[in-house]
Amino acid sequence: MISSLGRSALSAYITISEILALLTGVMGNISINILRIRRPVIQVLLRQIFFTGNEAFKVIFLISMAVGIAIISQMSNVADAGRGSLIGKVFVWVVIREVAPLITALVVIARSGSAIAIEMGQMKLEGEIEYLEALGIPGEQYLLMPRVLGAGIALLVLNVYFNLIAISSGLIVSWLAWQIPLAHIKQGLISVLNLKEVIISSAKSLLFGIVIAAVGCNAGLRVGDSITEIPQAGTRSVINSLVIVFVADVFISFTFLF
Repeated sequence: MISSLGRSALSAYITISEILALLTGVMGNISINILRIRRPVIQVLLRQIFFTGNEAFKVIFLISMAVGIAIISQMSNVADAGRGSLIGKVFVWVVIREVAPLITALVVIARSGSAIAIEMGQMKLEGEIEYLEALGIPGEQYLLMPRVLGAGIALLVLNVYFNLIAISSGLIVSWLAWQIPLAHIKQGLISVLNLKEVIISSAKSLLFGIVIAAVGCNAGLRVGDSITEIPQAGTRSVINSLVIVFVADVFISFTFLF
């Protein structure tokens, strides 16, 4: 049992070290080449943003609408007691700060994180990465940077989209079903929605997107010579992304409490 725990701890340490090294290289590449990114890299970046965002829009719409309606349903009795402004505050504290970044990250992990791992694994298995490097095309700049940066930008946009749909659906249902004054909810929103809350939500979504793509790229690059390792890379990417995202979410939330 002890040896098994030791192997698990060592494997986790190696994985985290590889992901951090990958992120360090990508961020260094961005800082150096941000003003002279080549057109093919921009095309890959835009394609990654579209792929990550477009694949998740419909799912995010349904989930965010359900979340907004559920919150209003649970808070309807509070509104009847003359404390409708509390609903607006709950939207900020629960949806904007916690639920939106986390749920959008989970959707992207399921739909895009595993896809990135499988794509990178397929490219490595077929020798495409070595071929690009033989042509003098740096892998970090063409393969890793646009995927990591694109996923971060896409998740940031999805986070804003989730918040807009959740709050809008909640406001509409509260007005149609329970005649809750919209002015009260608006007052609650404005009273607690400040720059700090926006930074927390945005930082989470941007970080989660970057991490998900980095984990996917790392899992794909670890594929060996067997085609059976490709689906394993997708599974490993999902599991590692889930663990890291939840740990990062708790860490960021705890940090901003003080």
